[in-house]
Formats: sequence, structure tokens, C-alpha cells
Amino acid sequence: MDPESKTILIGLAGGSGSGKTSIAKSLTQELGRDDLVVLEQDAYYHDLKDLPVSERARVNFDHPDSVDFRQMEQDLKILLSGQPVDVPIYDYATHTRKSETRRICNQRLIILEGILILADRAVRELMDIKIYVDTPADVRFIRRMTRDMQRRGRSFESVVDQYYRTVRPMHDQFVEPTKRFADLIIPEGGHNRVAIDLLTTKITALLADMPTQEATISP
Repeated sequence: MDPESKTILIGLAGGSGSGKTSIAKSLTQELGRDDLVVLEQDAYYHDLKDLPVSERARVNFDHPDSVDFRQMEQDLKILLSGQPVDVPIYDYATHTRKSETRRICNQRLIILEGILILADRAVRELMDIKIYVDTPADVRFIRRMTRDMQRRGRSFESVVDQYYRTVRPMHDQFVEPTKRFADLIIPEGGHNRVAIDLLTTKITALLADMPTQEATISP
């Protein structure tokens, strides 16, 4: 950890439907801190407002090129210095960024969650702990299908088509290989209580070693 940093960054990677969100929620509950924030990779999808609407859905959102890693890196550096940042809010319906943003300030712990967050070297090197959630492909597919059909109103056919067309090949090419960068590989996602307990203990120790952060006032 950078001795000058006022914030700890935890990277939480793994395939779509692997259980990353469950782990983030479990850590949030176990740590019980008001200065903890979960930051999603999805917030940094490129704004496709300049593309015709008919072409936006054809973009491969499972490829690293779909993510604005340079803005992510810039925002993370500001947040790690203890300063506030206005994080983009992505609209899945239009594949564009909303006009409003999410203000993040006074954070001491950031959990950065997303399938590709370990794929970018500059972003990866900012992390204090790098985690990869390793879950069997069939379990990940069922979870993704359930989520997309129930929460995003998609049809079974469209979910299956996307899985075979982009999700599975991109996972094999770009997501799975980032496992080698992880400090900790967690099987079973949020159901792995031993891993959650170990992470909670480690993060608590890191927080105790951090320099005192001066108060930041959000305008």
C-alpha cells in the first residue's frame, strides 16, 4: 500500500455471474463502515451517444475496448488521494452516460468490481488487494440468464445468443486469464464464508495502518 494514500482499493474481478456482487455486499455488511464505497466497472463503459441507436446494442461490452480505463484510472488516482470525484452513471437502456453523476467523497475503502478490472495494468497497479472470483461456467450462465430476464426484461433467446456470441469467448480470452494477477482466488463467490472472514480481517488491518485522513467537504 502506498504510504501516502488515504484510501484502500480492493479489486474484485471474475466472470459475469460469478458472485462478485455477493462478495461486495458481504464485505460491506461485515465491515460496517460508512466510508466504504462500491464502484462498478459498468460506470465506465464508453458513452455511445455518437453511434446510431441501431448500432449501440451490437457493441461487444465484454471486450476491454468497451471500457474507458483511462478515465477510470484518473478517477481512482483522485479518490486514492482522498479527494472527491463525480463518477459517471451508465444507462443500459440507451448505452449512454446519464447527465447526472454520482459524487464520491470521504471514502477510506473502495471496492472496484467488474469482469475486466484486472485486465488493465495501470488500473491493476493501483490496487492494494486483487481478488478473482472463480465460479463454474454453468453456474455463471444460469445466474446471468436469471438476472437479465428478471431485471432487464430480456428474452431467453437473446441471453443465450449473447452468451455464445460474446460472453463466453470474451471470458475465455480476456477475463479468465486475469486470474493470474489475483492475490486471492475465491471459489463459490459470496457463499465462501472462510474467504469473507479472511478478507475482512486483512482489510481491517490495512485500515488500521493507514494515515489519518483529513475531512473533505463535498460542495
